[in-house]
Amino acid sequence: MPIDSPYAELARRHARLFRLRHASAMLAWDRATMMPPGGLGARAAAEAELQLQALALRTDPAVGELLDGAAGEALGDWEAANLREMRRDWIDANAVPATVIERRALATADCELGWRRQRPQNDWQGYLPAFREVVAVSRDEARHLGDALGCGPYDALLQRYEPGIDSARVAELFDHLCEWLPALISRARARAGDLPPIGEVAISDQRRLARSLAGLLGFDFDHGRLDESAHPFTGGVPGDVRITTRFSEDALLQGINSTIHETGHARYVAGLPEAWREQPVGAARSFGVHESQSLGLEMQLARTPDFCARLAPLLVDAAGPRAAFEPASLYASMTRVQPGLIRVHADEPSYPMHVIARFRIERALIEGDIEAGDVPAMWDEQMVRLLDVDTRGNHRDGCLQDIHWSKGAFGYFPSYTLGAIYAAQLFAAMRAEVGDLGSRLRHGTLEPVFGWLQHHVWSQGCRFETDDLLRRATGSGLDTGPYRAHLLARYGNDADVPAGRDGQARGDGAAVEPGCNPAAGAGSSDRS
Repeated sequence: MPIDSPYAELARRHARLFRLRHASAMLAWDRATMMPPGGLGARAAAEAELQLQALALRTDPAVGELLDGAAGEALGDWEAANLREMRRDWIDANAVPATVIERRALATADCELGWRRQRPQNDWQGYLPAFREVVAVSRDEARHLGDALGCGPYDALLQRYEPGIDSARVAELFDHLCEWLPALISRARARAGDLPPIGEVAISDQRRLARSLAGLLGFDFDHGRLDESAHPFTGGVPGDVRITTRFSEDALLQGINSTIHETGHARYVAGLPEAWREQPVGAARSFGVHESQSLGLEMQLARTPDFCARLAPLLVDAAGPRAAFEPASLYASMTRVQPGLIRVHADEPSYPMHVIARFRIERALIEGDIEAGDVPAMWDEQMVRLLDVDTRGNHRDGCLQDIHWSKGAFGYFPSYTLGAIYAAQLFAAMRAEVGDLGSRLRHGTLEPVFGWLQHHVWSQGCRFETDDLLRRATGSGLDTGPYRAHLLARYGNDADVPAGRDGQARGDGAAVEPGCNPAAGAGSSDRS
């Protein structure tokens, strides 16, 4: 590629963007882990300065001319994919007027601060005025972005997280889950028995265990750190990956699961194509694909009898022998089905129901079918319908439990369950190619697992759209069949669960929303 070509100039500009984002990621990681509270004001100014520099690069009018010029160049496969992602970024950066961006920043900062104060007090009415402004500006932003993309407002926001999929397809996928998943949850909950208590485990012991787990799963401590934060996350860039977890003396499994989950994210980041590290094509394909890598380790790999057999000795070394650390008891604890109020603590089959509720609410909110003040009523209705959980009057553990909407992150929630579907599809294909993973999980190396993911997912970055990535890795585009088969194998059987519609789910229109009540016929239900 000539060094003075339009494409080469675009590549130089995006390399600068990557470096600015690397710096921003480090500042954000430090803010969440080590920064003294008194540094918040100066840190916010520094982060804002970097964001302004990045925005100036993204919105420079010269970029549009360079994109047009590069479109006429003879580009290879990777370069063409890179140009596609550059244009996607250009459209997103320029679609929304600066006045809306500024208004959004002010509204979300005010709402997030209010959320942190008002959620502990269960104060929905105190929260509502700031939330109304976030909804209003998010609708405005979505309208501008939709005009640029030629789609509806909610679909425009969804594209930021899951390029290539629209809300009609998501609705069809989710309605399909509601045809069979509630019955599986109901049966699995009814079968849940008493388990030996895990008891308290010292935080210092959990820290050592977390490092051992991350190392077992291939986390590279020469190019990354494992720290603690209020909310576990993965940050940084390839070659400089930061993950966090959190510990509680009386919640050992939460620390274990969050460590495994974030290590999955970290392995994906570290495995992205090195040759394209500073370019858009070298980034993660989507939030859902990113989530598929964390859920691949946490759900597909770790929540198995064989992994529990490998984990058990590590627990005994960390905290001494306990009945709860026997492999069978450990597996039963990790796969216990007990629907509750809180999404982040939900069991594996209940979790999608939390996501579906949020998807339906935020879609209705952005499209104008409901107003901000209607959220608690729709939340209560959805939680009863989907999980038989009563949230009336409990805003703290209901519609105020997540921070996403306070930050204006509408369109994000579907990625969580799309990631679970992608993970099941990828791991089914992996098992068919690599063979039984059981013996490797118990005694051997996990490198065949990571080698398969590196070849089929990590090294591909954004080279392919999501459906094409899945098709090349598994032989099929997005397909809910492996996800259903996985949950049936772990939590139920075909006699328990309605047949539903297996196979590829293609969204050519939203289906009629079904009623979902997993507690029907299951005896007593959890209410609070």
